[in-house]
Amino acid sequence: MKRGFYTIMTAQFFSSLADNALFVAAIELLRTRGAPEWQSAALVPLFALFYVVLAPFVGAFADAKPKGQVMFISNAIKVVGCLLMLVGVHPLLAYTLVGLGAAAYSPAKYGILTELLPPSQLVKANGWIEGLTIASIILGVLLGGQLVAPWISDRLLAIDLPLLQTGITHPAEAAIGALVLVYAIAAWFNTRIPLTGVTPRHMPKNPLALLPDFWRCNSRLWRDHLGQISLSTTTLFWGVSGNLRYIVLAWAGAALGYSTTQASSLVGVVALGTAVGAVVASLRMRLDQATRVMPLGIAMGVLVIAMNFIDNVWIAAPFLVLLGGLGGFLVVPMNALLQHRGHNLMGAGRSIAVQNFNEQACILVLGAAYSFSTAAGLSAFAAITAFGLVVAGFMWLIMKWHQHNQRNHPHELERLMEIARRDDLHG
Repeated sequence: MKRGFYTIMTAQFFSSLADNALFVAAIELLRTRGAPEWQSAALVPLFALFYVVLAPFVGAFADAKPKGQVMFISNAIKVVGCLLMLVGVHPLLAYTLVGLGAAAYSPAKYGILTELLPPSQLVKANGWIEGLTIASIILGVLLGGQLVAPWISDRLLAIDLPLLQTGITHPAEAAIGALVLVYAIAAWFNTRIPLTGVTPRHMPKNPLALLPDFWRCNSRLWRDHLGQISLSTTTLFWGVSGNLRYIVLAWAGAALGYSTTQASSLVGVVALGTAVGAVVASLRMRLDQATRVMPLGIAMGVLVIAMNFIDNVWIAAPFLVLLGGLGGFLVVPMNALLQHRGHNLMGAGRSIAVQNFNEQACILVLGAAYSFSTAAGLSAFAAITAFGLVVAGFMWLIMKWHQHNQRNHPHELERLMEIARRDDLHG
């Protein structure tokens, strides 16, 4: 890998570590304040809100500046969101601002890969960065769970800073204060990311002029006979995975009687399996083989439904590792294929913004549906069944769509696959 790739990975690790720990801390903060359960469920769609609303702008912003600088600014926004939680702003509102920072961060994080590396290294790079991201999810969720546990939170609350009255009195607030330091570490690594030599694409003076450009990019990717398949697959995967993180927490409480700290360990177990699947995919899969992994999506849906029949942690742990492993092996090659097609069609930042718009819109819709259902009394078991059916059903439809393209556009698909096989045709 080229110089700078590992710096990017390290910065992404610490930023994602803090994001996931903050999710657990925010849930505990809401519960400490006696908020209804639907507000905890609403954290997921609200985090996705700015991914959708600002999608036409953040991709162009990422392409207009050095991507390390964009990532630094994004982490600073996340820090502001944490500080707002500590000064009494409602956690849902403050967490939405953290989502704004994440929305701006993502096009730069993934877009820099296509600027730095050739197509032959994209699957491997995605495997590494997704594997490290999943590792940060594991450790982040575990870190969040432990930070709100009495044995650590009591020590954090006991810290006395001379001449500074923080007003921090609850374990969740102490956890959030500690996570500000983790974001600061990520920001420092952002400043060490080297320039890639790619000429920035200037943003128009009127930001609204980006709207038609974004929709053209969105339409162009959906019309591409490989882009549409990879985009629909990753949209479905992340839409479900983004909400499954909270659903596993709710399921662990309902099926196993776990607290927030205990349940967070099971979310980490799913992420552990995803990391293993991502690394295996990076070693075994090539870019032109990406569409072969789609049947794993149907298997994932079936396994999600099967969670309803598990009430023993010794069965749940290996089961959740398997579920995560299938997801990791599915998403890495499809994500790399999507980045490759997007980079060739419209540029890295814009293509990642289109990808984020679709994926986060799916998270937003499914998360909002789950939040409203929770407010109406839907059990965690019913929600798991619904999500499993959505995954299996829609993955079956996507497979049929790809088979239709193979029958009706074989020459076009072969041309696109040839581009994917050759580094000299990239971008």
